Amino acid sequence: MNNKIIKDSYKVTGMTCAACAISLETYLKPQAGIINISVNYPNQSLVLDYNSDIVSMDTIEHKIKEIGYSILTGNDEDTQKEFDKLELKRLNAIKQKLIFSILFSLPVFVIAMFMKGVLPYENYIMMALSFPVLFWSGSEFFVIAWRKLKHFSANMDTLVALSTGVAFVFSVFNTFYPDYFSVGGVMSHVYYESAVVIITFILLGRYLEEKAKSKTSSAIKKLMGLKPKNITAIRNGEEVIVSYKDILKGELIVLKPGDKVPVDGRVKKGSSFIDESMITGEPIAVEKTKASKVFAGTINQKGSLRIIATSIGSETMLSQIIKLVEKAQSTKPAIQKLADKVAGIFVPIVIVLSIITFVVWYLLGPDPSFAYSLLSLITVLIIACPCALGLATPTALMVGIGKGAEHGILIKDAQALETAYKIDAIILDKTGTITQGEPKVTDVVWVDNTDKTILEQVLLSIESLSEHPVADAIVKYLKEMEVKTVEIESFVSITSMGTEAYRDGIVYRIGNYKLMKENNINISESLLTKSNNMEKEAKTVIYISSESSVKGIISVSDNIKESSIEAIKMIEQMGIDVYMLTGDNERTAKVIADKVGVTNFKASVLAVDKGSFVQQLQSEGKTVAMVGDGINDSAALAYADVGIAMGTGTDIAMESASITLMSSDLRQIYKAIKLSKATMNTIKQNLFWAFVYNIIAIPIAAGVLYPVYGFLLNPMIAGAAMSMSSISVLVNSLRLKKIFK
Repeated sequence: MNNKIIKDSYKVTGMTCAACAISLETYLKPQAGIINISVNYPNQSLVLDYNSDIVSMDTIEHKIKEIGYSILTGNDEDTQKEFDKLELKRLNAIKQKLIFSILFSLPVFVIAMFMKGVLPYENYIMMALSFPVLFWSGSEFFVIAWRKLKHFSANMDTLVALSTGVAFVFSVFNTFYPDYFSVGGVMSHVYYESAVVIITFILLGRYLEEKAKSKTSSAIKKLMGLKPKNITAIRNGEEVIVSYKDILKGELIVLKPGDKVPVDGRVKKGSSFIDESMITGEPIAVEKTKASKVFAGTINQKGSLRIIATSIGSETMLSQIIKLVEKAQSTKPAIQKLADKVAGIFVPIVIVLSIITFVVWYLLGPDPSFAYSLLSLITVLIIACPCALGLATPTALMVGIGKGAEHGILIKDAQALETAYKIDAIILDKTGTITQGEPKVTDVVWVDNTDKTILEQVLLSIESLSEHPVADAIVKYLKEMEVKTVEIESFVSITSMGTEAYRDGIVYRIGNYKLMKENNINISESLLTKSNNMEKEAKTVIYISSESSVKGIISVSDNIKESSIEAIKMIEQMGIDVYMLTGDNERTAKVIADKVGVTNFKASVLAVDKGSFVQQLQSEGKTVAMVGDGINDSAALAYADVGIAMGTGTDIAMESASITLMSSDLRQIYKAIKLSKATMNTIKQNLFWAFVYNIIAIPIAAGVLYPVYGFLLNPMIAGAAMSMSSISVLVNSLRLKKIFK
C-alpha cells in the first residue's frame, strides 16, 4: 500500500467560540489516518494532514458534521466566495435574533424590576414574552449544548443553556403552580428576566464578534484583486483579449500604460517604468527594457511592453505572497481567553456541583426536601452563570480598543491587544514607515543665479515630458515654486541616463552623472563635491547642463519622518530590539539606519524575505511586531505576532495588520504597547474577581452555611449577586479610561 499524505486547508462553518475549535481538534485527532490538525477560530479555517489511503475526505467531512460543523472544499477563490456568502447569511441571522431578543426582553425586564404586582397575570405575560427569546433567539445555545452533550463535552454555551433553561422551566412551573413551594414556607419566584437578559447580552457579544470576524479575509480578497481579469495576448500574430486563467507559459503578452502585470515574465520588446512597490516597497518605479524581469501584480506606467510569460497562476510571486498571507493567518494562534480555556473544566464542575447539591438536599434536607433541593440547584446554576467570566475579557478589550481609537490607534484584532505588551522585537519597514514614502526635492544648487529663471523653466518643460518617477518629484517641486513652462523644440529620452532637448538652438541635458560623462560635459569641482556629499546621504542627484557645462544639480530623496528618531529611541528604552528592513540598496539602508539610530538592518529585501525574517526571529523565541505600509509587507504583517500598519499605507497592508496607526507617527507604537499592558492588567483583575466570586458564591448557594447558621441563599438574591459581579467587572474595565490618557 502506498501512503499518500495530503495537506490542505479548508474553511469551517458553524464555529461559535474558541472552544469550538478545541472541540473539533480533539474530536478529529484520534481518527485513523489523520496525521495533524489545526483549527483556527478567528479565521474559521482548518489545516489538515491526512493519509488518503487510510481515510477519505468524505469520511472526514462526515465526522466533522457529526459534531455540528461543516467544511468547504474546492477552488480557493470559489470557496472564499461561498464562505463569504454563508458568513454574511449567518451574521444577518444573528442580527435579526438580537433585535428580536432586545424587543421582547425589554418589557420582561421592566415588568420584573419596576412593575412587580402592578399588572394582572404578569407572570403569564413574562412567560409569553420570554418563550421566543429563549427558544428562537437563543436556540443556538441549546442546540450546541445538545451536540456537546452527545459527545461528552461542554463549553460556555452549555452553561448558558443550562442556567437559562432551568431558570425558565422553574419559572414556568411557578407560574402555573404558584402555591407549590410557598406551602413549605419557601417564597415562590420567577426568573424570566434573568433568562432573557442573559440571552440578549450574550447574543450582542456574539454579533459583535461575528461582525469583526467576517473581515478576516479582506486582505486575501484585495491581493487577489491585483490579478487582472482580462489580458491582451498575441496569438496567431494578432492581439486577443483572454482570461487571466487562460494564459499559457511562454505566451507573449502586451502591457499598455496603466495595465497590471498579470504574470511573472521577461521583457521582449519596449521600455517603460513599472511600479514594483508591492514587491520592494520602494516608491520610485523601476525602468524596464529588453530582458528585464517583471512580476505579477505590479503596475506598468506610461510606456508599452511586450513580455514573455515565465511563471503563471500559482507560480507567480503574487500568488506566493497570497499563499504566505493565507498560511500566516491560518496558523495564527486563536484568541485563547482564559475564560474559554477553563470553560471545559469550569462548566462540568458547576453541573456536577449543582447535581450534588440537589441530591444532598433531597436526602438530608428538611421538608419539603424536593422544594429545597430544586431551589438550591437553581441557585447554584444561576449564581454560577458565566456572565462575569464572559464579560471579564471582552469589556476590558472594548474599552482598550476604544481608548486606542481616541489616540489614533485602530485595533482590528483583539489578540493584538493581548499580545502587544509581550513584544521584544519590532521590525520596521523603511519606505513609508521610517521615511515619508514619497520622493521629494531636497536640494537645488545653481552655478550662476543669473541663468536660474530660464533653467528652471526649461527643466520643468523637459521633465514634464519625461516618464521617470524622479521627474514627477521635480515637476511637483517646480510647480509649487510657480515656475512657468516654455516651448521645447525637441525631446529625446536616453535609456538609463536621462533626457536631451533643444530650445533656441541650445542643447539641454538632464540626467545622471553617466549622461554628463558620455557627452563630455564639464562639471566644476565644487559642484562635484556637493553632488558626492548628497549621494552619501542616499539622495538621487540630477545634473542640469546647457551646451557643454553643468549649470546646476537637484537632489531627490525620501525624507525621514520627524518622529522616527524619537520613536525608535522610546521603543528601545522599553527593552525592545528594533530591526529595519528595506528593498533599497546597502548604502542607502545604512545611511537611513545611522540617522535614526537602528543598528540592526537588512537591505535588498523582497516581500517573501520579510515573512521569513519574522519567522526567523520567532524561532529564536521572540515575540515579534512588524510595522509596514505596503503590499510587500502584507505577508510579514500576517506572520508577525502583532502586525502594525501605517494609516497612510495600502489597504492590503491595513487588512493584513491587526493594528493601524492613523497618524503614521511611530511614537504611536509606544502608546499601543502601553495600552496593551494596561488592558491586560485590567483583564487579569477582572478574571481574578470573577473567579473569586464563583469560588465564594457557589458553596454559599449550595447551602454550606445552612447547617451552622440556618442561612440559605434565595435564588432572587443569587440573581442580584450574579448581576453585581458583572457590574463590578464593567466598572473595573471602565477604569481604563482614566488609567490610560
